[in-house]
Amino acid sequence: MSMAAQTDPIPGEVLVDEATIHAEVARLAAQISSDYADKRLHLISVLKGSTVFLADLMRALTIPVTVDFISIGPYGQVTMSGVVRIRKDLDESIEAKDVLVVEGVCASGLTLSYLLRNFQTRNPASLRVCAFLTKRCQRPPDVRPDYVGHEIPDVFVVGYGLDWEERYRNLPYIARLG
Repeated sequence: MSMAAQTDPIPGEVLVDEATIHAEVARLAAQISSDYADKRLHLISVLKGSTVFLADLMRALTIPVTVDFISIGPYGQVTMSGVVRIRKDLDESIEAKDVLVVEGVCASGLTLSYLLRNFQTRNPASLRVCAFLTKRCQRPPDVRPDYVGHEIPDVFVVGYGLDWEERYRNLPYIARLG
């Protein structure tokens, strides 16, 4: 076993268990299905952290949906500057569509704020956000998810699609790392 493998952090305290995840997804899907009952909803998954949540959510929705993906990341090495770059843009136009951005976790809100400003310039009919997790931390006033699954402390978490160095995404629960 390598020295690096011995010092890698491992998942610790479970903050959101599998049963709670399923219940929260069902609750969110019911509310979203009700809110968009007479509309065709266009889901945008923010890669990669939201993919597991997106899959569960769209299966639980009772309305017609279309799906697209976007991948963004920090510009250069600065992670808290709010300056991001699009690594993979949307494949389809969102003009005149009812858009729901699906995010795994909303923390500082800097990345989500950038995305919302960017998407507004593309003239969607409506633009809302569903975050499975929100962290208890300061974020810009314009970044308040419309739908939230669970609030957690401002700690690094893994599982249910969220990773540390591409590891632990497959865990069926959400745990504190370390």
